[in-house]
Parts: sequence; C-alpha cells; structure tokens
Amino acid sequence: MVNLKRFLPHLLVLAGFVIIALAYFNPVLQGKEIFQSDIVQYIGMSKEQSDFRAQTGEEPYWTDSAFGGMPTYQLGAHYPHNYIKKLDDVLRFLPRPADYLFLYFIGFYILLLCLKLDYKLAFLGALAFGFSTYFIIILGVGHNAKAHAIAYMPAVLGGIILIFRSRFIPGFILLSLAMALEIGANHFQMTYYLLLLVVCLGIAYLIDAFRKKMLPHYFKAIGIMVVAVILAIGANATNLLATQEYTSFSTRGDTGLTINPDGSPKTSSGLDFEYITSYSYGIPETLNLFIPRFMGGSSQEDIGKDSEVYKALLNLGASPSQAADFAENAPAYWGNQPYVGAPAYIGASVLFLFIFALFLIRGRLKWWIAGASILALLLSWGKNFSFLTEFFIDYVPLYDKFRAVTSIQVIIELCVPLLAVFGLYKLFNKVEKDEVKTEALKWTTIITGGLCVLFLLMKSVLFDFSGDSDSALIQQLGIEFVRALKEDRKSLLVSDTLRSLVFVILSAGIIVLYLKKKISDKIVVAGFAILFLVDLVGVDRRYVNNEDFVQARQMEQPFQKTEADRQILQDTSRYRVFDLSGSTFSSSRASYFHNSIGGYHGAKPGRMQDIFDFYVSQNNMEVLNMLNIKYFIVPTEQGGVQAQQNPDAFGNAWYVENVQWVDSANEEILALKEVDLQNTAVINNKFKDMLGENVGFNADAKINLVSEQPNELVYRTSSETDQLAVFSESYYQPGWQAYIDGEPVPHVQADYVLRAMNIPAGDHTVTFRFEPEVIQTGSSIALASSVIIGLVVLGGIFYGFRRKNEEE
Repeated sequence: MVNLKRFLPHLLVLAGFVIIALAYFNPVLQGKEIFQSDIVQYIGMSKEQSDFRAQTGEEPYWTDSAFGGMPTYQLGAHYPHNYIKKLDDVLRFLPRPADYLFLYFIGFYILLLCLKLDYKLAFLGALAFGFSTYFIIILGVGHNAKAHAIAYMPAVLGGIILIFRSRFIPGFILLSLAMALEIGANHFQMTYYLLLLVVCLGIAYLIDAFRKKMLPHYFKAIGIMVVAVILAIGANATNLLATQEYTSFSTRGDTGLTINPDGSPKTSSGLDFEYITSYSYGIPETLNLFIPRFMGGSSQEDIGKDSEVYKALLNLGASPSQAADFAENAPAYWGNQPYVGAPAYIGASVLFLFIFALFLIRGRLKWWIAGASILALLLSWGKNFSFLTEFFIDYVPLYDKFRAVTSIQVIIELCVPLLAVFGLYKLFNKVEKDEVKTEALKWTTIITGGLCVLFLLMKSVLFDFSGDSDSALIQQLGIEFVRALKEDRKSLLVSDTLRSLVFVILSAGIIVLYLKKKISDKIVVAGFAILFLVDLVGVDRRYVNNEDFVQARQMEQPFQKTEADRQILQDTSRYRVFDLSGSTFSSSRASYFHNSIGGYHGAKPGRMQDIFDFYVSQNNMEVLNMLNIKYFIVPTEQGGVQAQQNPDAFGNAWYVENVQWVDSANEEILALKEVDLQNTAVINNKFKDMLGENVGFNADAKINLVSEQPNELVYRTSSETDQLAVFSESYYQPGWQAYIDGEPVPHVQADYVLRAMNIPAGDHTVTFRFEPEVIQTGSSIALASSVIIGLVVLGGIFYGFRRKNEEE
C-alpha cells in the first residue's frame, strides 16, 4: 500500500499526459491521421521495400525506386536484434502524432524528477516543454525522426545528472536506455546538438568538481557514463555502422569531385557554408521566442478577411473568394530565411519564469543552462554571426555535416522551460528571502514588460516591415499591395506584443499574490499550468490543428495513379522513369510507382547528385540513355501529365568496345560528354588491376536480364569472346557482390555511377546480390549489447528490492 501511494502521483501524471496528448490531437480518436508532407514523401520512397517485405517476409536493404538505386538504411530498414526499437514501440503506444507529444512530456518529466523536483513542478515543466511551438510544428510537417530524437534528450540528461549525483545504478540504467533510444530515433543532427549540450553540462560539473576538490568522483562518473553510452551505441550498432557506410556514398561524403558544373571549385567533403547556413535565424528574429508573430509568423500566415491585404486585393479586382484564399496564406513573414512554417515560440509566460530564475538561481545549474542557451542562440544565427559559425564548421568535428543551423534552437527550447520551473522552485523555497524574490520579480517584469512597451511605442521607428519577397510582389501586384502587406505585418506584431504583455502581467500577478501570502504554492502551479496551456496551445493551434487531419486512407495511399502512370506500368521490363512534372530531386511521387531517377531524401547518393547537376538537369540525352530512362513524365498544357517513351535508352546492360581510362573523379564526370557511352566505358585507373586493359568485343554477344528483385539481379550472357559489360545499376561496393555461375567475381565502377565487369566467353549466369556485411556485423554487436543492458536492468531492479528489504 505504501508503494502504491508513492507511485500513485506519477501514475496520475502519466494518465494526464495521455489525456492531454489525445486531447490536442483528438482527430486520432476518430481514426484520422495527420497529413505530414515529409511522411508522404517517405511513403513514396519506402513503397518498394515495404511491398517486398510484405510479400516475402524479408528485408531487401536496397531500393531501386529512387535515385537509380540506394540502400534503405535511412528509409526505415528493419534490422535483426533491434530490441531497442521494440522498447520504443512499447513507449509509443498512442496513435501518431499523439505518441510523440506523450514522449515529449514523459522525457522532460523524468529529467525534472532526476533533478529532485516534486511531481507537480515536473508536470508543469513537461507541459511547457512539450507544447513549445517548434516541437508541435515539426509534427505537423512530418519531421518525425527529429521529434523522436528531441523527445529522448531530457531523459539522457536525467541519466547523466543521476550519475553525477552518485546515483550510479539508476543513472547507468537510465542513461544506457535513454541514449539507446535517442540514437535509435535516427536523427543524428539532434543527437549531435544533444552532445553539445552535454559538453556544456560536463564543463559546469568539471569546474564545480575542481572547486570542491572532487575531481576523482567527477572522472569516476564520466567513466560510468562512457560505459553506458558504449552499450547504447552497441545496441544500435547495425544502424550506426550502416549509416556510417552510406555516408561516404551520399552527399554528406566525398565523391572525389572538386569542381562544379561551371568549373568553379567545389567543397570536397561535408556541406558548404552557404548550404549549411541557408536557414539562418535573423538576430532580431530571436524575439519570436517571446512574441510569436514578431516577424509576421510564417511565410503562409492566415491574416483573415479583416486584413489590409484582403482589401487591397479587392481593390485590384480580385473576387472575394480569391482575396480570402490569398489572405489565408499571406507572405506575412518578413525575416531573411527562405521559408518559415511557423515561429519558434517558447512562451511569454515560460520566458518570464526563465528570466526570473536567472536572478534567483546560483551555481552550476544556472551556468550550464544559460551557457548552452547562449551558445545555441549564437549558432542559430548562422551567417548572421559568421565568425562563430565558420569556426564551428572549420574546427568542430562533424558540425559541417548538418544544415539548417536554426535547428540548434532545440537546445534553447529544452533549457528555457527547465530553468523556468526551477524559478518556481526557488520562489517556494523558504530559505530565500522575500526581498530577494521581490527584487527578482521587479527586474523580470521591467525587462519583459519593458520590451513589449518598447515595441508597441517604437515599432515604426525600429522596423520597416520589409521582406525579401517584397520586390517580386511589387512587380506582380504593385506598390500599394505591398504597403497593405506591411500594415498587416505591423498589426501582427502589435497584436502579439500585446498578447505577450498580458501574459507577462498575469505571470507577475501570480507571483505577487504568492509573495503577499494570498495564494498557496499549489495555486501558483495550477495558475502557471493554465497560463502555459493557454499561451502555448493558443499559438500551436494556429499552425497545427484539426484541419490538418485527413482520413487514414489518404496517408496510407498518398499518391494516385495518373493515366501516364498506368501507361508506363503496362511495360513489365526493367527501366527508369524521369518525372519532369514537378521537382525531380525533391519528390518521391514517381518512386511510389516506378524505378525513378529522382526522389526525396536528406542525404541523396552523392555521385547521382553530381550526375544530376552536370547532365540530368541539362537534359543530356546520352547520360539519360545511359541511366536507362525509358519514360519521361511531362506536364501538358491542360495542367495534366503524359508519358513519353524514350526509344534510345541503352537498357539494363550492354557490351562496350573500348575503355577510356581516367585518373580522377573530375576527369571521369567530364568524359561522359566526350565519349560514345554505348560503346565506351569511362573507368578510373584505380580499377585497372581488377579489370585488365584488354577489352574484347563481339557484336553478336547477348546479355539479358532474366530475374529482378531489389536485392538481386540475374542476367544470362552468351558470347564467343570475353566481353566487358556495363550495367545500368548504381555502383555500391560495400554491399553488392557479383557472381558468375555462382562463383564470386569482382566488378568495378564505370561511367561515374554504374557497374562494369568482365564476362568470359561462353554461356553464363551473372548474378548481382546485395549482401551487406555491415548488417551481420552490426546485429551481432546489437545482440550482445542488448543482453548486457538487459542484465544490468534486471540486476538494478534486484539490487533495489534487496536494499529496500534490508532497510525495512
């Protein structure tokens, strides 16, 4: 009974989290699913592997449906002995995306409990964290892996803090499990940002340990953490090793190319500065954290029929319905980023408590949270604070592997509610003098309220409300329209500044009432819970609400066949499709039905991206033929699409008469426009020992594809002489193994992206089979690590019960 009473509050909190998550995403209770644009693209990319898995019960680990062929390691591949994934499935028992909101809540709740806060404050902090606008927005668009990784960040920090506080066994268990789940979420950019946050935490504890002469304890704790993290890495070994292998093949790796299509120098590894910083937070835009539509909100903001834009469009001759449609998606955002789906709003009431806490809290907690927040903020400015960004790109390992530097604000969105809740903890602390609390409240109110008053009074002096897209809008709709748009932007700033000012006053009022002994600490917690929900949910619902949900079938089958698709699918041979009706390399629609040359992925095959940049984007038919593009999907004047057959595609494989040997990737890609690709293979000299220099040729020789699966291709060959064959398949050396009559043989890279191999004279069966050793190696490590973690968990539970019995 005692144990039940002890755990009952936590069980009630968990039930509350379930109810709140389902209430926010209530259409899931009707069987609906949220329409997530990125998940639609993912479904298109993974359709072939999903169908193969359903039909055979096997995992292909390769798909032909996108970019001419690529591994499925980053497309939801299923790995043997992935027990962490099974644990994750248990934790995500709610319908999506309510499951991720629940994970946000529970992860932050665990962190605050590890910091010895009582369950009521932990519940309050979880609400502030979970409803942070950015976290809800990414669920709306389908950045599920990012949300997944963010949700486990707090629990990882909780495990680290327990170990630092000498709670070695529970800390080890929590850290190993949470870190394994964090890595398993498979969003390495978020995990990398977590690492930066942990470094800030570690530095704060190191300084504290040095001052207190506790360095041996500090390094003992670090050693325990290292073991826990190694086990977490081991439990995810398959995915990590596979991802590492694919990285060198992808746009995140080095293809060897050092020139751009125009001949200018190209970054040889990682991502270049402009690409990394294309989404950089503007310095004034930082105020979006406090005032949601400080810079207009989003690039497609609903400003309503009362807007000046609506009136201006009517004056220009638009119909009421046309004006209303435009006003629902107005370019209200006037910052410098290319596109913004919503502001990264943390909450005026949450930020109020954060600043209040800065005045009250002393010691390492304050400094690692504040330090990490400032670092994240400066890095989120990207090219607007180029000195620091360039330093990190040039000298901090792996930083140049990630783009969209604004994403690092997830650290701020974790740290601010964390310290904010400790502000209330300090408020309730009887040791702290009321005079100190009153002084902190005074300055917090002056700072936050003063900012609001400043912007209300000086808005027209400080800002001109001009956006980067305004010049184009002037050309399209005229100067008067843009003037109207600026007025609407100004109105949005005013209305949301007043909104934030109200929450500042209400927050200050609650604390004043508490300090005057008018209300209890429970009423304070309840009051702020209401403020947080009204404040954050009110903004969240502007951008993610019930209107974003559709019938489940629409997400399960997001693409419908066109007449062009039906026409192409009548051809049962093996070929590729080039979809010219949309954004070829940013859409998986064609991949849903066909073997496509395009697709949608954050890390495309690097050499295929090079081929696209140099030749495909220029409609170079020789290269398109080499890639076996037999059909084009092209737009019609009537707004539809139609299929066009290419009779000159080279087919699945062909024999060549000659080889043009080259010394570098630059020579290799440039040679593609100089040679007759159907008769000459372009091959790097590094493969000469494997291939030999002599190339025979017999015009009557035959090579035909007789069997195909994503992970296996079988050809029949017949020739009177030895031949060199080129296969219109992506070269991926770590996994594809070639066989002739069952015996393994080498094959090489040809024509920059394809495969080639010597075929001896006679009749033979040539087989390519995808047999990635990395899966076998990784799954063995994952099994061993998972067993150790399981034993530690069981041992920890046994030790806990034994200790409790001894105490009783």
